[in-house]
Amino acid sequence: MLTAILILAVLGLAWSNGANDNFKGVATLYGSATCGYRTALWWATGATILGSVASIALAHGLVKTFSGGDLFSHGVVDEKLLAAAGLAAAITILFATFLGMPTSTTHALTGGLVGAALVSDGGAVQWHAVGSKFATPLLLSPLIAIAATIVIYPVLRRMRKASGIGRESCLCVGTESKVPALSMADGQACATTAVNQRLIVSIDHVDRCVERYNGRLVGIDAQSALNVAHYASAGAVCFARAVNDVPKIAALMLASSAVGGGISHVFILVLVTVAMTAGGLVQSRKVAHTISQRITTLNPGQGFTANMVTSVMVIAASRIGVPVSTTHVSTGCIFGISAVNGVRRWRTIGQILLAWITTLPLGLMLGAGAFSVIRLIGT
Repeated sequence: MLTAILILAVLGLAWSNGANDNFKGVATLYGSATCGYRTALWWATGATILGSVASIALAHGLVKTFSGGDLFSHGVVDEKLLAAAGLAAAITILFATFLGMPTSTTHALTGGLVGAALVSDGGAVQWHAVGSKFATPLLLSPLIAIAATIVIYPVLRRMRKASGIGRESCLCVGTESKVPALSMADGQACATTAVNQRLIVSIDHVDRCVERYNGRLVGIDAQSALNVAHYASAGAVCFARAVNDVPKIAALMLASSAVGGGISHVFILVLVTVAMTAGGLVQSRKVAHTISQRITTLNPGQGFTANMVTSVMVIAASRIGVPVSTTHVSTGCIFGISAVNGVRRWRTIGQILLAWITTLPLGLMLGAGAFSVIRLIGT
């Protein structure tokens, strides 16, 4: 019975993680109109699967960390605690997904683990480890992401201008047109002008009237090169997210002697990957809309910058076993872009920050409650 609860908790957590996190890497592709929702979703899914495979070799440190070995004294971690932590994190993330808020699996799982441990044996919690290995990197990572994006994007923009690559702005012509107007009825004309260059006019559907770059870079069309780099950076973020998140979730099973000792570790990682992929395909749309369109406006260059910073930070953290939140890093980078471009939707930003603040304590309370219920069932 207890083993079944643990397996269901882990698979539920993997599903909720996919639903809340799967689209974060490709949010800039969708938000900058580089591609549509379905294309972005499938690109994220493929990169996530590759990252899950790579996590077998790249993220042993995270498996150890989230199995409770670094958090608690010996003898505290058992199937009841692991199952309670998994259930608490899954419920927390599903609730945020229902509201359309991006939140952190790392925070939810940490809260669930600590909450369950406090009920099991409060004296066993290694508070120094909680502070140094969890709280510090989780607090600093979004701030570093914001600062890095604010610094790096203007540098890349100056490099683009120095290379002679200009930006094209869009003028949509119609009876109620605005400049730019990207949400007008089908059938209206779209005229594109090249900034600081001779006038170029093109006719197309309004939904294709998006900002583009003109010029050539090393003999390659600038827009085509940026699109390739943007897709690659989005895939890198999804890859990094899977490398970072799959070991955290699988650790709950791997730490169980009944499950981790009797089932192949590779098979457990495959189960987690399948559940995560399914959750992402079925339940991503609300969070996707929030990240892609409700925080700020994005152009392809800004999206590429945010993804590049996110992927580097998350892959580096996974490699050294530091538990950063992909959500906080990727969303922090978009916050950084909003600081650069001056378009900030404070209502959405405030809602996201509130979700971040409440995730860990909610996970802690649910972890404590779930452990109490599971302990009664076990007895």
